[in-house]
Amino acid sequence: MTSKSKHLPLELPAPRRATFSLSDAWRLRLKGLALPVLILLVLEFVVRVGWLPSYQMPAPSEIALTLRDLAEGALWKHISASLLRVLLGFAIGASLALVFAAWVGLSREAEAWLEPTFAGLRSIPSLAWVPLLLLWLGIDETSKIVLIAIGAFFPVYLNGVSAIRDIDRKLVEVGQMYGFSRLRLVRRILLPAALPGLFTGLRSGMSLAWMFLVAAELIAATKGLGYLLSDGRETSRPDIVLAAIIVLALLGKLSDGILAGLEKRFLAWRDTFNGQRAED
Repeated sequence: MTSKSKHLPLELPAPRRATFSLSDAWRLRLKGLALPVLILLVLEFVVRVGWLPSYQMPAPSEIALTLRDLAEGALWKHISASLLRVLLGFAIGASLALVFAAWVGLSREAEAWLEPTFAGLRSIPSLAWVPLLLLWLGIDETSKIVLIAIGAFFPVYLNGVSAIRDIDRKLVEVGQMYGFSRLRLVRRILLPAALPGLFTGLRSGMSLAWMFLVAAELIAATKGLGYLLSDGRETSRPDIVLAAIIVLALLGKLSDGILAGLEKRFLAWRDTFNGQRAED
């Protein structure tokens, strides 16, 4: 090795970000559809050959016809009623959860006062709230929205507190060294560091909001997807029950996808491992 080469600066390869092309994204989506399509084909075959009685498990083609008939009738009324309840309940529950999560996450005193009560309340099953809310608030929309808000509250609250408590203390110390005010410290350090956990809580809260919606509408509702489930059970129409379940699954997936898109947009600054195979 020459003396000239000894003094050359050592150049390290820059980290390469994994990139997705449009074709890769569509390929992943098609892979995600493979299992549902396979299940539908198997069910169609099993029901058609008589291995499963159609009065218990209708063929997927019959469920598709039921969905078409419902879409031409009152399905959109049921969807709009359920969607409005979920959005209102989720907005109320998630907003309150974020406020209390910030309070408890930043104050040990608040945790001492509130955490034992919240720990007891979140262990109550969803159906246990229904008779109490019906007695207090009646069978109108208020009781349903409150029940959904309760379902959305606790996952957002738990993940929010955990996200705040897991912030690296060194980041806060750096902000204090630079003389950040409390507001600037929250805006520039605490909030960006806690956002991943907050989005996890929001997505979990949205999932539970749909679950609590069904609990509310199965018992006291005249419209909505939960009511459609109950109506299909009472009329011995498993095709209606399964059609309502499919619509609930699609709406849940759509709402989670919207939150996932917002998460990706707001956290685009992160350079995180995304599961791709490393390039050579």
